[in-house]
Amino acid sequence: MSQPPAPPGSSGSPGTTAGPAGPRPSGPPGQPAAPAPLHGAQLALATFAVALATFMNVLDSSIANVAIPTISGNLGVSVDEGTWVITVFAAANAVSIPLTGWLTQRLGQIKLFVGAILMFSLSSWLCGIAPTLPILLCARVLQGAVAGPLIPLSQAILLSSWPKEKSSTALSLWAMTATVGPIAGPALGGWITDSYSWAWIFYINIPVGIFAAGVTWMIYRHRESPTRKLPIDVVGLGLLVAWVASLQIMLDKGKDLDWFSSPFIVVLGLTAVICFALFLVWELTGENPIVDLRLFKQRNFLGGTIAISVAYGVFFGNLVLLPQWMQEYLNYRSVDAGLVTAPLGIFAVILAPVMGRVLPRSDARIIATLAFVGFAIVFYMRSKYVIEIDTWHLVLPTLLQGIPMAMFFVPLTAIILAGQPPHKIPAAAGLSNFVRVFCGAVGTSIATNTWNNRTVLHHERLTERASINNPLFNQQIDSTQSLLHLNTQSAHALFDFQVNTQAAMMGLNDIFFISAIIFILIIPLIWITRPGKGGGGGASGAH
Repeated sequence: MSQPPAPPGSSGSPGTTAGPAGPRPSGPPGQPAAPAPLHGAQLALATFAVALATFMNVLDSSIANVAIPTISGNLGVSVDEGTWVITVFAAANAVSIPLTGWLTQRLGQIKLFVGAILMFSLSSWLCGIAPTLPILLCARVLQGAVAGPLIPLSQAILLSSWPKEKSSTALSLWAMTATVGPIAGPALGGWITDSYSWAWIFYINIPVGIFAAGVTWMIYRHRESPTRKLPIDVVGLGLLVAWVASLQIMLDKGKDLDWFSSPFIVVLGLTAVICFALFLVWELTGENPIVDLRLFKQRNFLGGTIAISVAYGVFFGNLVLLPQWMQEYLNYRSVDAGLVTAPLGIFAVILAPVMGRVLPRSDARIIATLAFVGFAIVFYMRSKYVIEIDTWHLVLPTLLQGIPMAMFFVPLTAIILAGQPPHKIPAAAGLSNFVRVFCGAVGTSIATNTWNNRTVLHHERLTERASINNPLFNQQIDSTQSLLHLNTQSAHALFDFQVNTQAAMMGLNDIFFISAIIFILIIPLIWITRPGKGGGGGASGAH
C-alpha cells in the first residue's frame, strides 16, 4: 500500500529460511550461509523482476473494483453478487498467507516464489475466459490462494539481494512498486474495461508474470534457500478454511437469502462459529500450530493487529463502494471512476521516503493516531456528498486520503513487531497479515450489505407520502408530466428513479459517517501498546 511493512526480522532468525516478509537468513550452524548480495545490472534486473511480481499482485487487488458493474452485467448477475469477485480473492489470499513459512521450508524460497507467479498467471487466464460467475469465482479463489506467498517472499528475496546496509533502499523501491498499484489499478482497469473487455484486466497479468518468473528463475535459481520436511497442521488448516469460507459465504449470500430466515445461512453461521471455536482450541494446544495464537497475549501485537485490521477493513470496503456508486448513480464510465479514485496514492508515494526518515525518531503511536484522525476527516468530508456533486469534490477527499495512507501501515507494523524475539517475527508478521487481509474481505461484504440496507431504509422513508391519495404527490407528478411531456407511467418511473438515486446517496453518506466514527473509536487500541525501546513507538522492534 503506501509503504511496505517495516522489515520484519532484519536482525535474523536462526533456522528460519523464510517467513512473511522475512530477512536474509543466516541459518543455524552446519547449514549454508546466506548468499552474497547481487551487484550492478544483475541487481537492478533482479529488483525489477521481483518488484514486478509484487506490482502484479497489488494491481489485481484494486483493478477489478471499477469493473464490477461491467462484469456483473456481462455475466447476468447483480452488482452485489459481482462484488464476490473481490471478497473471495481476499479471503483465499488470507487463508494462504499462514502457509508461506511452511511451504518455503518444504520447497525453497525461489521455487515457491516462481511457482506462485506462474500459478497466478494461469489463474488470471482462467479468470479471463470464465463464462459464468461461479467459474470466475473459482478462478479467483485459486488466484487469491497462490498470491499469498508473493508479497512476503518478494520482501525476503529483495533483502537477500541487497547489501545489509542498503536494505532500506531495497524496501523503498519495493514500497514504490507496491504503492503504484492502487494508483494505476482503478484507472487502468477502467480504461481496459471501456476500451476492450473486462477479461483483459486479468489477461495483462500473463505476460507480466511470465517475464517476472523467467528473470527471477534465471538470476536466483542457484541462490535457493535450504529446505527441510516439517509436519503441517492439517487439522488446523482444515478448520481455518472451514470457518473462513463459511463466514465469507454467509456474509456474501445473507442479503439474497434473507439472512437467518434461510436454513442455509443458519447452517453456515453455525459452521463458522463451531469451526472457529475448535480452531481456537486446537491452535492453542497443538504442537505445530499453523497460526500461533499465543501472540495475542502480547499487548503490542493485540492492539496493533486489531487496529490495523479493523482500519483496513473499513478502508477497503469503502474503496470498493465508491466506484460502484459513481458508475451506477452518477453515470461515470469505468475509466472515469478509475481516474477519480486514482489520486489515492499520490501523496502516499510522495510521503513514503519522508516517513522512512521520520518514523525511527518518532513515537509510532502518535503517527498512527494522526493517520486515523486523517482517515476520519476524509470520510466525514465524503459523508457530505450530494447527487449534484462535481468531479473535483469527488477527487479532493481521495487525494487527501493519501496522506493518512502514508502514515498508516508502517507505524502500525512497527508497533505489532516491537519487542518480538527474532524467531517470533515471521509468525507475528504472518498472523497480523492474515487477520488484516481477511478483515478486508469481511469489510467489503459488510459495507456492501450495510449500504443496501441503508438504501432500502431511506427509500422507505422518502416514499412514505408518495401515494395517489396525497395531493402534493399528485401535484408533483402533474408538474413533471407538463414540464417533460411524459405520460403518467413515465412520470412515476422518473420519480422512482430519483428516489432510488437519493436513497443510495443517503445510504452511502451513512457508510462514510460510520467509517469516520470507527476510525476515531479504534484510536485507543493504539495506546494500549507500549513504545519501543530507544525508538518511537516500537520502531526499534521492527528493525
